[in-house]
Amino acid sequence: MLLLAILSWSVLLKARLVPEQPEEKSDNGGIPLSAVEYGAALACIFAGCWEYMKGCKDLRSAIPFFRGTNVHFIIMSVLQKIEQQSKDGKVWWSFEYFPPRTAQGLQNLLDRIERMRALGPEFIDITWNAGGRTSELTSEMVKTCQSLIGIETCMHLTCTNMPKEKVDIALREAKQHGCRNVLALRGDPPAGKEEWEAVEGGFVHGIDLVKHIRKNYGDYFDIAIAGFPQHMLLPKEELEQEMNWLKEKIDAGCNFIFTQMFYDVEIFIKWVHCVREHGITIPIVPGIAPIQTWNGFMRATSLAKTIIPQSFLDVLEPVKNDDEQVRKLGTKLVAEMCRRILAEPLGIRGLHFYTMNLEKGTKMLLEELNLVPRVETIKPLPWRQSLTPSRRSETIRPIFWANRTKSYLSRTENWDEYPNGRFGDSRSPAYGELDGYGVWIKQTKEDALKLWGEPKTFTDIASLFSRFCTRDLAALPWSDQKPSSETTVISKQLAQMNELGFLTINSQPAVNGARSDDKIFGWGPANGYIYQKAYLEFFVSPSLLDLLIPHIERDSNITYYVINKQGDLRTNTHSDGPNAVTWGVFPGKEIIQPTIVEALSFMAWKDEAYELGVQWANMYDADSPSRKLISDLMENSLLVNVVHNDFHDTEAIFKPFLKAGAEFLAKSKPIVNGH
Repeated sequence: MLLLAILSWSVLLKARLVPEQPEEKSDNGGIPLSAVEYGAALACIFAGCWEYMKGCKDLRSAIPFFRGTNVHFIIMSVLQKIEQQSKDGKVWWSFEYFPPRTAQGLQNLLDRIERMRALGPEFIDITWNAGGRTSELTSEMVKTCQSLIGIETCMHLTCTNMPKEKVDIALREAKQHGCRNVLALRGDPPAGKEEWEAVEGGFVHGIDLVKHIRKNYGDYFDIAIAGFPQHMLLPKEELEQEMNWLKEKIDAGCNFIFTQMFYDVEIFIKWVHCVREHGITIPIVPGIAPIQTWNGFMRATSLAKTIIPQSFLDVLEPVKNDDEQVRKLGTKLVAEMCRRILAEPLGIRGLHFYTMNLEKGTKMLLEELNLVPRVETIKPLPWRQSLTPSRRSETIRPIFWANRTKSYLSRTENWDEYPNGRFGDSRSPAYGELDGYGVWIKQTKEDALKLWGEPKTFTDIASLFSRFCTRDLAALPWSDQKPSSETTVISKQLAQMNELGFLTINSQPAVNGARSDDKIFGWGPANGYIYQKAYLEFFVSPSLLDLLIPHIERDSNITYYVINKQGDLRTNTHSDGPNAVTWGVFPGKEIIQPTIVEALSFMAWKDEAYELGVQWANMYDADSPSRKLISDLMENSLLVNVVHNDFHDTEAIFKPFLKAGAEFLAKSKPIVNGH
């Protein structure tokens, strides 16, 4: 078996990593295998299957192996996640968010959802505004969370102001985005009205919405409904009626229950027992609202008519004017309530947090409960996979959009196929036009001035780029996020490059066999190894590039692409195909190559790269030195990407730049305005 394993690695490595020979053709990007190699490979496959299956606890853990080159994480609906966690005896949690009212608020919320993903929620849900006014925004948020953030999402859907046609549009879009979870509600009264009323052609009760979803979508959606623990305070006859209505919704096809927020744990426990006594067995998920401030706490409980136990008031009222103390003590009170719920024999192992779009209170509550993620989340690929159906099999992306993921997803969302498989690329007729996505700098004008000031010379600009590389600056126009952790490995070299006049906007260091669980470079299944070719992308003046090219061309391991704003491209590579710059080797799998460099994508990225610089310039007044400086820089600079194909030498890629920069300084006066 050991001999077969060794043979397997040798054959597969040869088949996957040796370049294709010019006179031979192959659909898979590797060399054609001889009959002997095929025989050896076949033996290895059986041996690998046997060894792999022996290590699998059940068939679910073997699924990724049989999927071949595609690195999929198993997609689960909310109900499947709940059932799996219950089976494993684990406590789980989820978060609720609501659509904000402004564009800037939306961007801030998406950033917050991205950060809070690190707190380990199994899923999130997005509310549907009372009256349905933000229905389009809810749908857009579901799409973004499923595709860009890559987190399972549940969409609220109400009957308020929703004719049947509008409901169908919402459900159809949710399915297109890969969302398989809906919380079906009647909803609150329309804005400005005290009593609820149905719209013409709409639904009257929540159960009507449930029946409609089941009739038209079968079992595709998991359907949740709301539960109200305070119904326990109703007269016996009314309570019985509420339980019968709840049972009717379950019988119509509901899968689980989210409860309204509550603070009286005794009422909640009695309600759960009452629900079970009425033959309702589906999962119940308690809705937990962290206490943020006194005024917010009183307002929320008043609007929802939520009972506040006297024990809560006794603790919080004396400190109601001290928000920090209210949050601190409120966290302990709510945490104790959660512990009681989890300790009771109710079969409840999950908590659903109503975040109110706030981060700190939810994080404090999870920490108080010791429910911070216990293990590092495994990254199937170095970039986050989308959960939308059309992109689930996507395993390759160009490196150019590494810092602008949303732009890449938006510009390629209409492709009918995505890069998939060994050294493959999607020869799509076109990337989406820039106006289709609307290239824009994330920062407002005010934030941009605070971040980048008003540069007057090229040295000022180079300093900004250098400070970004050393994490002394939070953002640049070309990066939606702070530098990745791997940037710290080469931050000094990058800073020096920028000081010499090479304005870097993207990079990755060479990596030679880092473990797949490495804190900086790791991704993919356990016991694997990661490899990267060093990569640099930068703006540079023509005169400095003229000095650089001879040094680059002396190193046969370096390939490059140079393009100007008008789209004139030159390169020293003789291959039309993509160059894999990141790959992983894992037990029982083919070589996985998720990141590539290739000409078609680089030409599409060029327009966006220059446009971002132009937008930066336009943040300054028309006659200002800063606008003229940055505009001239974008008009005259060339965009270059460089790959060093020897991943064993971590410093080799920087040597030509240091030599060219030294020559440039020796031949010229101090750099002014990039010339």
